[in-house]
Amino acid sequence: MKRLLLLFFVVFTAFTSFSQQPAVLTQRAQAEVIDLWLEDRIQNLLPTLMTETGIDLWIVMSREYNEDPVIRTLLPATWHAARRRTILVMYQPAPNGPVETYAIARYDVGKSFKKVWDPETQPDQWKALMELISVKNPKKIGLNFAKDFGHADGLTHFDHEEFMKNLPDKHKDKVVSAQTLAVRWLETRTEAEMAAYKHIQELAHYIIAEGLSDRVITPGVTTTEDVVWFYREKIVEMKLDTWFHPTVDIQRPDPGSDEASRSFAVRPSEQVIMPGDLLHIDFGITYLRLNTDTQELAYVLKAGETEVPQYLQNALAVGNRLQDILTSNYKTGRSGNEILGESRKQMEAEGIRGSIYTHPLGFYGHSAGPTIGMWDNQGNTPGAGDFPLHANTGYAIELNAVVFVKEWNKDVRVMLEEGAFFDGEKVTYYNGRQKSILAIPRVSDYLGY
Repeated sequence: MKRLLLLFFVVFTAFTSFSQQPAVLTQRAQAEVIDLWLEDRIQNLLPTLMTETGIDLWIVMSREYNEDPVIRTLLPATWHAARRRTILVMYQPAPNGPVETYAIARYDVGKSFKKVWDPETQPDQWKALMELISVKNPKKIGLNFAKDFGHADGLTHFDHEEFMKNLPDKHKDKVVSAQTLAVRWLETRTEAEMAAYKHIQELAHYIIAEGLSDRVITPGVTTTEDVVWFYREKIVEMKLDTWFHPTVDIQRPDPGSDEASRSFAVRPSEQVIMPGDLLHIDFGITYLRLNTDTQELAYVLKAGETEVPQYLQNALAVGNRLQDILTSNYKTGRSGNEILGESRKQMEAEGIRGSIYTHPLGFYGHSAGPTIGMWDNQGNTPGAGDFPLHANTGYAIELNAVVFVKEWNKDVRVMLEEGAFFDGEKVTYYNGRQKSILAIPRVSDYLGY
């Protein structure tokens, strides 16, 4: 009787882990949160960043449906695009002081950006902008043109030409690239955003776990593309978004196949999932304008197996060790290239084969900030790799370890990715990380099949 009760409890717990879906706010509530966060960022974060970068007047502009990546983070939740030409101006009269915000537009733009252009009295939008600049007489005018980050290069060629053509000569030598300011704005997480990020990652983990289970997968029937499209449907069902199409791929105990060397430039082909397969998922969601990027592993139990083979769990442990090596090298002020270089020295000294291709994570899945390796370049990345590490920034800790598994007589590539936060001293995973390969099915572990 005690064993039956125990089995009931464990099986019920395993089942309810799927049924207890993490909460998702209504669309209206999401909009309210996004707008509250935006006001907090403008009032409490932006002054620090403008002082830090020495730009006292920052102009972000876009024409409708040709959005600057930065302006998308400044628009209220109910705006899905700029309207006509939307020009936002942020001016800081004194270092560390409040930032004044204006809209050279036909409409107020959210709560902060009140319109200061009346087309009836001044039909020329450019002249209205120049009048404001002349009144403020800034020391540095930041525009979003940039060499190293596409996120900071959203000003179009035509609008740049028009701006410079209309700008009075006395202000022209004040114009500078706002690259660093734009990156710092995009990469820095506020206290409120960080409080929510664990929950956002929990949502991603919940969906991944359901897809990598016998609720979705019937060995011999279900294909990898079936699982991919389950994820797409599940995201919509939960009123979430995604920023990329998921992938599911397989490694098998067939010495004749060489999945561990497959190029990431080639999307894996569709395969029927079979017992003994090691599955890998690459998956991300967007919620409250923040993104996740996660890669995890699952194993399909063969007849007679009640748990994932220890040799595969041992391979995962090598991947976990590589994660530890990488995150131990996160030091404030280090560049992405320096973090990569130090990590690769240590992994090679420990005899670990693999690659590191970690990237910032936040308003964009592949966001702005220090690039720490690329899958097709394990050397320095000029520009983005030279950007320094700052506190209060988020990352997708993405890498792989290649481990020879003698039971399969071949290499297995342990591909991992988890969202994490750097607080200036240490890296903390938003909602933990995978330290054990998921079994499919998981209930059979408890029933002893």
